[in-house]
Amino acid sequence: MKIRKRTGAILLALVLTLSLSITAFAAVEDTGFSDVAADAWYAGAVAYVRENGLMSGTSETAFSPDGTMTRGMLVTTLYRMAGSPSLENETLGDPFSDVPDGAWYASGVYWARLTGVVSGYSDGQFGPNDPVSREQIAAILWRYAGSPAAEAGTDFADEGSISDYAAQAVDWARANGIVSGVDGNRFLPQDSATRAQVAAILQNYLTMERPTEPEVPAEGSRVLVAYFSATGNTERVANQIAEAARGDLFEITPADPYTSDDLNWTDEDSRVVYEYENPDARDTELVTDTPENWDDYDVVFIGYPIWWYDAAWPVEGFVEANDFTGKTVIPFCTSSSSGLGESGQRLAELAGTGNWQEGQRFPSGATQADVEGWLDTLDL
Repeated sequence: MKIRKRTGAILLALVLTLSLSITAFAAVEDTGFSDVAADAWYAGAVAYVRENGLMSGTSETAFSPDGTMTRGMLVTTLYRMAGSPSLENETLGDPFSDVPDGAWYASGVYWARLTGVVSGYSDGQFGPNDPVSREQIAAILWRYAGSPAAEAGTDFADEGSISDYAAQAVDWARANGIVSGVDGNRFLPQDSATRAQVAAILQNYLTMERPTEPEVPAEGSRVLVAYFSATGNTERVANQIAEAARGDLFEITPADPYTSDDLNWTDEDSRVVYEYENPDARDTELVTDTPENWDDYDVVFIGYPIWWYDAAWPVEGFVEANDFTGKTVIPFCTSSSSGLGESGQRLAELAGTGNWQEGQRFPSGATQADVEGWLDTLDL
């Protein structure tokens, strides 16, 4: 059994802003690039992304500030911001036809696909050298934030030219002060962003003041965050929830753990594929069914990856083994593309007791600020 107390702040919450009306930064003595003057409005931002390993130059001496940001550049930068997580245990599947093995952007491309932040084209290509438009950036950041809902608000003058896939993302970005229009209240959805503009965006992203800590749910309540994590993504979000809610952690551990080969859903002979096709063969026995002091917890978060549009089945063993009477239960999931769906409802029906709330889906790149923002909306 793994149950741990979470105390103190361990993660930096980040606030993201994206705007064409970018504030000028103070001049720096040396930007490190021959084509970035020390008094340029973006000089400080370029120096910042270089010093923090987020963006490199287009050569040893040039940054190309007016150059267009490409899809390959953007996913590589986001991958670095996420801490360059290991892809060793991830199932990458067949590579994109235009992403060669060993390409400098390959890790960023596959990380973006696995997290659902950026996908490829329908023809099996990724388009690493294609420019990124403003509406694409809004959509990518929206997915990175967990695809939150947003009200439409006031339309831009060129609202009709925003693609359908990006409409909600643009509404969300505008409502949260992440994007703004230019002269004439235009959004310019198809315009490309320059490398200098993206450098400024990243500096804003990583230097904004941390938001206020959310209130702890229900004074006097004890919080438990129970989770099953196959590849580590759910574990990371569970830690973030426990940190913000000042709760305890309990890892749902199968008696027969899943190996990386077991989890390879692209292999027709793998364990998860067999268990998916043969539900009666699923073994939901756990190392420990019930956490210590179970009766003392008032609020229980239950986290899991999505397997075939449902909660990973080891979680079923945990739900069946425990009495949730008198507890507020909140499911959450991690997945690269699938939503929470009806997984929480099915767990509630399986439990038969407890006050089950609507849950939340998180991408693997969810930040502490994303988690805290969600917790602040809960009526606990």
